[in-house]
Amino acid sequence: MPQQVRAGEELPADALKAFLRAQQLIEQVDSELSVTQFSNGFSNLTYLLKIEGKEMVLRRPPFGAIKRGHDMGREFKVLSNLYRAFGKAPQAYAYSEDPAIMGASFYLMEKMEGIILSTREAKRRAISAEEFPVIADSWLDTFVELHGVDYEEIGLGDLGRPEGYVGRQVSNWGKQYIKASTQEIPEAFKVMEWMVANQPKEYDFSLIHNDYKYDNIVFADDSWTRVSAVLDWEMCTLGDPLMDLGTSMAYWTMAADGPLVAQGIPSPTLMPGNPSRSEMVERYAQKSGRSISNLVFYYVYGLFKLAVIAQQIYYRYHKGLTTDKRFAQLDKAAQFLCVMAWQAIQRKRIENLF
Repeated sequence: MPQQVRAGEELPADALKAFLRAQQLIEQVDSELSVTQFSNGFSNLTYLLKIEGKEMVLRRPPFGAIKRGHDMGREFKVLSNLYRAFGKAPQAYAYSEDPAIMGASFYLMEKMEGIILSTREAKRRAISAEEFPVIADSWLDTFVELHGVDYEEIGLGDLGRPEGYVGRQVSNWGKQYIKASTQEIPEAFKVMEWMVANQPKEYDFSLIHNDYKYDNIVFADDSWTRVSAVLDWEMCTLGDPLMDLGTSMAYWTMAADGPLVAQGIPSPTLMPGNPSRSEMVERYAQKSGRSISNLVFYYVYGLFKLAVIAQQIYYRYHKGLTTDKRFAQLDKAAQFLCVMAWQAIQRKRIENLF
């Protein structure tokens, strides 16, 4: 649920209302505007606007963030095209990169109704072990559906360069880690070297979300049989769908991973009744028809990518570019994710790593 806007992350109401009027999203610039903020996530800032009896969602980059990884124009482009083939994409309303409005690019989209299954929400609802296989199947069916979208047909063929995608990702995430590093993590460099030497040379191409996890999914209701929306499209591109799967499995934490993982990457997948990572990968292979080879590489890539994201956010906190206390321990999360990735390499598997 949205909450009061955090200090230092307020929106400029007058400039925003003028923009809304110019885009014909409201009738009067003097209408009362209510702004609250969604607290989930460590990346882009997300707000709920209520005005003239309407509700809409605004997305903008974090204050003090570099543009890379926070490209609002890209996210707006994806949503403006994707809804034609994938009904679970929210409708995009308007986009601006005029710094005079709020000092950063932003866009507006429809508010999607339903249940976002965060860890807190899952515990509040006391979801049973019998419900989680249904939840997991709906989650996975939507994932497979996304990977089957004909991106050329909907005008997203220029969203990325799928040829060479894996190699570029391995290189780019390594460079980003080094740039954001604030401490020495030996396992990080071991993982980077291993990924360079073990990356697949041939792979499928598809539209990929790059951050597909439970708290970016909106379930239609508590029957859990239908996903009504997928959120957070900032990293969507064209590439290897198994890289997408690897990232999702890095988020798919299990009780057997131990308390440090549970604390660092809390997820409803920790609760009893959830399929294991290996079971989810097998189901993906069955539903998608794709052969899951080089599985450890994809999972290690996912863990390292999360480590770099955590380290980048901690770097902003370390430099005083944000005061959000949630970020204070993310350097430790980055370190443990690198250790976990190295364990997966050593043990040649994606679970029971310690």
